[in-house]
Amino acid sequence: MRFDVIVVGAGLAGLVATAELAEAGKKVLLLDQEPEASFGGQAWWSFGGLFLVDSPEQRRMGIKDSRELAWQDWLGAAGFDRENDEDFWAIKWAKAYVDFAAGEKRKWLYEMGVRFFPVVGWAERGGYLADGHGNSVPRFHIVWGTGPGIIKPFEDRVRKAMANGHVDYRPRHRVIDLLKENGSVVGVRGDILVPSHVSRGEASSREALGEFEFHSQAVLVTSGGIGGNHELIRKNWPERLGKAPAHMISGVPEHVDGKMLTIAEKAGGRIVNRDRMWHYTEGIKNWNPVWPMHGIRILPGPSSLWLDATGKRFPSPNFPGFDTLGTLEAIMKTGYDYSWFILTQKIIEKEFALSGSEQNPDLTGKSIKKVLARVLPGPTPPVKAFMDQGEDFVIANNLPELVAGMNKLTGNHLLKREEIEQQIVARDREMDNKFTKDLQITAMRGARHYLGDKLIRVASPHKLLDPKAGPLIAVRLNILTRKTLGGLQTDLFGRVLNTSGNPVPGLFAAGEVSGFGGGGIHGYRSLEGTFVGGCLFTARQAGRALARELD
Repeated sequence: MRFDVIVVGAGLAGLVATAELAEAGKKVLLLDQEPEASFGGQAWWSFGGLFLVDSPEQRRMGIKDSRELAWQDWLGAAGFDRENDEDFWAIKWAKAYVDFAAGEKRKWLYEMGVRFFPVVGWAERGGYLADGHGNSVPRFHIVWGTGPGIIKPFEDRVRKAMANGHVDYRPRHRVIDLLKENGSVVGVRGDILVPSHVSRGEASSREALGEFEFHSQAVLVTSGGIGGNHELIRKNWPERLGKAPAHMISGVPEHVDGKMLTIAEKAGGRIVNRDRMWHYTEGIKNWNPVWPMHGIRILPGPSSLWLDATGKRFPSPNFPGFDTLGTLEAIMKTGYDYSWFILTQKIIEKEFALSGSEQNPDLTGKSIKKVLARVLPGPTPPVKAFMDQGEDFVIANNLPELVAGMNKLTGNHLLKREEIEQQIVARDREMDNKFTKDLQITAMRGARHYLGDKLIRVASPHKLLDPKAGPLIAVRLNILTRKTLGGLQTDLFGRVLNTSGNPVPGLFAAGEVSGFGGGGIHGYRSLEGTFVGGCLFTARQAGRALARELD
């Protein structure tokens, strides 16, 4: 059977590209190794945050943003230093993406029914100079409905195309090779896996019951990155981040294994920026796991005291929510692969959010009543569940009990109560004035000048040892795997390039497998809200380019 385009991977990027192609009248075969329960891929689990520039939501919150400021921040975060080689196309994609985020991105989504939570979040605050890493202003726009809310319009478009015969969707079809004739990619072959009835994200069988081979004019790979493959992460781990962690937990299902990257490389595609990756430092083990080593990320406000495994406070600007990879480097250079937050009940009530659609049932379920309940005393129900059942939490009425519980949790007794107390007392003394030399306290107070942070994100500054703010809480933080920042090098049409810089005829890529554009649109660091957005943009670009090329 012959198709115009075969799309490999039914995640968000695959759905976006398939929708664009089908609505242009193309016959599309959509393949995925997972069962239909996982339709939409990783994006379903996401918080649904999107990077937008000078949006109505920002303006209503009093935020002054611009394309120029966003581009300054992007360059400061990315740190592109391979301009004439591995970063050549990444820079072009980055500029195009910032233009998209400052231009038609919101309107395009809004016309499909996507709506946004009115308070804009401030992720990756940086903490360096104006032209360094970080968002100068809040830009993290949460989709009303979180990950499922951003998937729905594209799933609806694809399912409509399936009903009218423009899309043939086949789950449990694992591609193991790209077919080539006369140097061009002309199709795929692989294994038909046994039917599986596991729920979304759960491990599915790899037992094959048959084989398949399909031909097309082009193949578009949208298969994701390597976040579920710890062995491959360690293999590509950069020396600049210290020694690779001996222990990590997974922020993505295990089928996110990077195998299609190898298959595309075998077909002539070039993988660039293998050493660039994005893993979180605030991971906690899911007490109710869906996939192996399932972890959840804490989205912290700026007030928790951050200590390394031996109980020493991290130096500026390694504060919660400021620089993910900077703090990851600091953690790994301690010789341990975990760290600690120490905070109070008052802080956790206001500052702890958990990443992911399933950890935010109010936003995912579009319940205004439940969202408003966040301002009530006490942590949100998902956070409370982790406090009660999560193995990484220690709660105590005083510091000696807290430190004893922390040592008991790890079993290595690295923490000395006297040393931790000295640091907390020194920090608390700085709260007696409205001015301070402690830059974290300055940052906390500065954050509350932004109305969104003051209302729902940043606790009023207080002493950690104030009994009225208690009890005390400690959280062990694990390294949480997540995103691949490098990938297949692509031009602005999504064509996969070879080692000579020329397109591999018939081979296209979009989403994480392409480094979210060009083999690494983010450079070394992300500004957040740009992973889901990168899938949207690269898939739209590739789908539309393919539709024009095949006319």
